[in-house]
Amino acid sequence: MGEEMRLLLATLSHETNTFSPVPTKLERFCRDGTTLLSGQDAIDFYRGTGTCMGGYLGVADELGAEVVVPVCASAPPSGPVHSDAYETCCRMITDAVAKGGFDALWLDLHGAMVTDRFDDGEGELLRRIRAIDANTPVCVAYDMHANCFDAMVRNAQIVTGYQTYPHIDQRQTAERAARALLRVMRDEVRPTSAWGNAPMLPHVMAQGTHQSPNKDLQAMCAAWEANGRALAASLFVGFPHADVELAGLSAVVVTDNDPGDAQAMVDELISAAWKARREFMFDIEPLEASVRRAKALGASGQLPVVLLDHYDNCASGGTMDTTDTLREIIRQDLDDVVFFGIYDPDAVEQAVQAGVGATVTLSIGAKLPMPQLPVASAPLTVTGVVQTISSGSFRLKGGLTPGLRIYMGRSVVLDTGKVQIVLLSRHIEPTAQEMLQVLGIDPSRKKYVAIKSRVHWRADLGKIAREIVPCAGVGVCTSDYGQLRFRKVRRPVFPLDPDLQWNRPA
Repeated sequence: MGEEMRLLLATLSHETNTFSPVPTKLERFCRDGTTLLSGQDAIDFYRGTGTCMGGYLGVADELGAEVVVPVCASAPPSGPVHSDAYETCCRMITDAVAKGGFDALWLDLHGAMVTDRFDDGEGELLRRIRAIDANTPVCVAYDMHANCFDAMVRNAQIVTGYQTYPHIDQRQTAERAARALLRVMRDEVRPTSAWGNAPMLPHVMAQGTHQSPNKDLQAMCAAWEANGRALAASLFVGFPHADVELAGLSAVVVTDNDPGDAQAMVDELISAAWKARREFMFDIEPLEASVRRAKALGASGQLPVVLLDHYDNCASGGTMDTTDTLREIIRQDLDDVVFFGIYDPDAVEQAVQAGVGATVTLSIGAKLPMPQLPVASAPLTVTGVVQTISSGSFRLKGGLTPGLRIYMGRSVVLDTGKVQIVLLSRHIEPTAQEMLQVLGIDPSRKKYVAIKSRVHWRADLGKIAREIVPCAGVGVCTSDYGQLRFRKVRRPVFPLDPDLQWNRPA
């Protein structure tokens, strides 16, 4: 091996919210909004970053390997991927595979991609790869929110998944996959895998690894890898807003020539998860009560108070333009608030035309209809001073993906006097203090930090939070499963069928 090794590295990543109206066209896979990253441009963009591709490139550099990167296509979560986008990205990968001459294929996939035609986008890509090349070793790094199908596991020697949520171990997940596959390639181990799932849809707001039960389940996986019992062990909490047959919790374990023990570990993981299924549920508080509670905490507690507008998190496919939580914050007269943010390119343009220092009255939000929800949001009219206009581009120092260049798009801060509203022209989840600092706002000095996020905010903004108040606004990331009409997911499934009795593995 060594310097003569030749590797294909590729990313095709999308978490699909099948209830989301946000379209997923090819340009959404372009980091800067216009260009798909490939070749040396992709290598330069990701090298040294805290991403899966950054991890793969780091290991490849250690080996002195030749690296071919046909595409790095990663899109923010949204609705089903348009067929032309999927086929374009798949073709870039499979065309490169067809040229041959690779010692291994290292893939960075999400695991919850749904397209216009395929409910298992990753499995279909792997099937196509294997139809061209049945023998070259393959490893795949998946997101913890993967909804596992058989083709996703069967067509790779090594499968790894994130073990933290927020996903601060993306780089390490790819390193685990690559290093395990190297052992396979050196004939040190013979991989045998098993996988299984439990009929349960864990609520995303209860999936964080800062708390049980997921904290304990991921610790089991990490311990088995550390003591050598497993080459790779992964517990996927699944993505419940993908209405596909096998949405939900699953586990994949790879061992060294011990399929029986691989199955035993899978059974132990999904049994423990099923036993804790009620801890994976989320209690919903009415929005008015949540904001009232936040106001009281702001008056008497430690600051800042973080309000989570978690029904409309764009990193779970939300439109990021529902106004209900912001409207309630204004109605209850909270003061010294930053609200990040409202996706409204038209409002951004109007503010930019008015210029910094201008007082403007804008109708913001609720531009993207949500036909799959039984509730709707409404535009909100606000008057304020255009405080900041930013290109929204910077390199992240910490947080979720250190070293990665961020493209928030042209961004505006509108100051109403009591609320600083961030208006955005691209979908991006607020996870890092830097995203506010680049707009001239120090979130640590605010009384209230209101953000459209669920769990990822904990990666960095979590460091400043003194109180946390989830707010059940409106959006396609709703934690109220009763607002969603599931058609494809297997039934019965918990908690859609709350009395389900399941004969879990012993």
